[in-house]
Amino acid sequence: MSEASSEQETLAVPVAELRPSLEAVLMVADQPLDAVTLATAVGHPVEDAVSALQLLAEEYTEQGRGFELRNVAGGWRFYTREDYAHVVEGFVLEGQQARLTQAALETLAVVAYKQPVSRARVSAVRGVNVDGVMRTLLTRGLVEEAGHDGETGATLYRTTGYFLERIGVTSLDELPELAPYLPEMDDLDDELAAAAGLTPSTPETGPEQAQETKA
Repeated sequence: MSEASSEQETLAVPVAELRPSLEAVLMVADQPLDAVTLATAVGHPVEDAVSALQLLAEEYTEQGRGFELRNVAGGWRFYTREDYAHVVEGFVLEGQQARLTQAALETLAVVAYKQPVSRARVSAVRGVNVDGVMRTLLTRGLVEEAGHDGETGATLYRTTGYFLERIGVTSLDELPELAPYLPEMDDLDDELAAAAGLTPSTPETGPEQAQETKA
């Protein structure tokens, strides 16, 4: 990679100390990040970022940290060190037994009765942002991704077989008749469009996009 192209991939941001900056970005990453993405985020040349990542990975191993930095499939990410996997497993399984919060139960109900449904539409029904709650439900294995909306491209979600098992039914047809108390999707589309200052027929911006813009 030429020096010119490397400079183009580096943002004009105030340069902070490289290695702590990389750690800060990696700490919030939910998927592996390639070297160019990381270098751009911290405002340093790619070559320097790669060297720093390699040094960090070596230091974590030498210090016997409970986590490690791996370069897997072209992307860098923090992982639990294998030696401590059983500790994490015990913590996660214990957390699975905890009761769901009221917010999580309400969000789960909306998904159950309106599935497949996007996060934006769930947020619109509940009147609050549900990103954090949806992550909890995904982690618990109660909801899962169910493809994408054909018009907006938004990710859709549905309940899982584990959800049915936990509430003691064999199919969604056995759920109590609560759906009439939730807004119809057509009405919801109109409300979202009106809130965004659009008409429901506007093709460029779907309800999910409008909701995400406000979030």
